[in-house]
Amino acid sequence: MSTISELQELLSQPRQVFITTHHKPDADALGSSLGLAGYLRKKGHSVTVVTPSDYPNFLAWMPGNEEVVVYEPRENDAQVRDIIKAAEVLFCLDFSSLNRINELGSYIRQAAGTKVLIDHHQEPEQFADLDYSNSSAAATAELVFEVIRDLGDQALIDVGIGECLYAGIMTDTGSFRHPSTSRNVHLIIAELLNAGINLSDVHRRIYDSHSEMRLRFLGFVLKDKLTVLREYNTAYIAITQDELRQYDSKTGDTEGLVNFALSIEGIVFAAVLIDRGQAIKISFRSVGDFSVSSFSRDHFQGGGHHNAAGGISYDKLEPTVQRFLGLLPQYQSQLVTAPLAVAPPSA
Repeated sequence: MSTISELQELLSQPRQVFITTHHKPDADALGSSLGLAGYLRKKGHSVTVVTPSDYPNFLAWMPGNEEVVVYEPRENDAQVRDIIKAAEVLFCLDFSSLNRINELGSYIRQAAGTKVLIDHHQEPEQFADLDYSNSSAAATAELVFEVIRDLGDQALIDVGIGECLYAGIMTDTGSFRHPSTSRNVHLIIAELLNAGINLSDVHRRIYDSHSEMRLRFLGFVLKDKLTVLREYNTAYIAITQDELRQYDSKTGDTEGLVNFALSIEGIVFAAVLIDRGQAIKISFRSVGDFSVSSFSRDHFQGGGHHNAAGGISYDKLEPTVQRFLGLLPQYQSQLVTAPLAVAPPSA
């Protein structure tokens, strides 16, 4: 961990700042990015937030969203490369490895500016000059709050910044039900309430703004695509490209599906495998002692948290599903004896 005085010195004068987060940003990724951006702008810095892909419409309410640059390789590659080259400080939020941000990873690796990592995933890649990663934190937004506070600027957290950070903490703790919901989390939420945030508004914007087609898609998935393997205490869902098209699936529509599979009584391990065309994107969740971070890292080029991780496969969907199923006998003894615990973190 780098000291806060190092960051304080780095930000002691106005800087050109670049902020990015992981592919397909969720509420913690975008909320921590826009919360930090709002704070830095108040301090007089020039800030550009660039996301490596689009993100769900239900996050568009966040203050600063209208200024986010969504990276499109065929449309604005030169613009984004110029932004990165000009940046004196590059903040990398809510990802532990540069391969999580696609083409932007190589651009940042080569950048001359000072790289700052703020993240809560396990086993961070050693690419940053300043590292504020902490895998015991519930959310990157929690760490961003602590950085702002430790810099002596908590008073600058207004309603907009606070609601961005709250969104990240709320979603990554599963509305405060996951084991990562610590005393520190609740103390931070109390401070954000003091800043004037509206808890119910944030919850409604994120969880109560789904399209009709998204709900019909959810019904289809739970009725026809959910497979339960009791001999392994495992449930999984595999979704094809045609099925995504049939329900006009948008970014964010598949978010949370894996938690439905994990919510079945007796299930210890859950997976969702989605054919995204160029690759199969996989979400893993578990309860108790079974580490999906290790499972994903060992077999699907992934990683994350002990109970929540992601992976990828460059095979077709069906061979990927068969590979996943073929691995389960190796872990049967762990899965059938794993003590059940409270639901895991969501990201």
